[in-house]
Amino acid sequence: MDDEDLLALIVNKISNPDDRRSFSEVCKQWLRVEGLNRSSLRLLRSEYLHQVLPRFPNLLTFETSKPITQTNLKFIAQTCRDLEAINLSTKDHPPFKKSPDYWVDGMSVLAKGCPKLSRVMLRRRSVNVHLTFLNSAHNLTHLDLGHCLVLDEDLEAIGSCSSISYLNLKWGLITDEGLGFLANGSCSKTLKTLILAQCDEITDVGGLAFAQNELLGVAEFGLVVKNCTIAALAENCRNLEVLNISRCSLVTGAGIRAFSTHPYLESLVYDVEHVVLGCPSLKSVVLKSGRITCIYAASNATEHSEIPEVRRLMGMVGCSNSVAVFLGVSN
Repeated sequence: MDDEDLLALIVNKISNPDDRRSFSEVCKQWLRVEGLNRSSLRLLRSEYLHQVLPRFPNLLTFETSKPITQTNLKFIAQTCRDLEAINLSTKDHPPFKKSPDYWVDGMSVLAKGCPKLSRVMLRRRSVNVHLTFLNSAHNLTHLDLGHCLVLDEDLEAIGSCSSISYLNLKWGLITDEGLGFLANGSCSKTLKTLILAQCDEITDVGGLAFAQNELLGVAEFGLVVKNCTIAALAENCRNLEVLNISRCSLVTGAGIRAFSTHPYLESLVYDVEHVVLGCPSLKSVVLKSGRITCIYAASNATEHSEIPEVRRLMGMVGCSNSVAVFLGVSN
């Protein structure tokens, strides 16, 4: 074992970024060793990509929220061929705009140059999800397109992908037709998490079609779906563990009760705010399940009002210390 192998063993034990930076500043050899053994990089200035990236050829994860071009994407593909995850999500870019064709070319080159790529996060990026990219990303399992201009034609391409298990389409401009592409495509055999929050063109037609996916483990739906979709999820998606229907104001207790005999559901997010706010005189709410009981009462408020969940529920009814919320575990 030579000196650089020993240094590699040492630097791989260092997780603190400041300590790794100090390690790399000792001398040129230590700088090179630290770079060769770096597995993740978050780049704050994308204009320095070509100067910085060659020092880290063995990256597994790359992240930047700054503007990025076709040239950048191609350079990443050429430099970091072992890349497994790329996060280009941004808060700076205006959402819902299609990108020029060079993004299609750049993403396809990235997929071909990084055959291990499995996680791609493009939130708020102006990017086309092109079939060429999906056909080249053979190991793609995680695709985040939240706040992107995703259309039905994009879902037709995504539906043909046979490896995706996580798909975020939040705020996508998709309809029941697009969801049908997912329900009937190859991805229906692998997809376990589907986020459709704020996809308010999705109705029960698309919801019922996709509710036949037996593998689905996590689901989040938009505004328009009703009890029939929720009941279909309860009946067919027996592996479902997390369901977020907090924006589904048309779902009632009948839909929720469909999960009363579900074998695996662990988390159900259902917003009762639209009910509570409709009753300004409300002073007491009792939410019961097999294990948890939530009670609004008129005493001992200060004992529980510091619990975050309690504060939120108290805020929903506009109450102060005159109304309390109790959380208890039943025997």
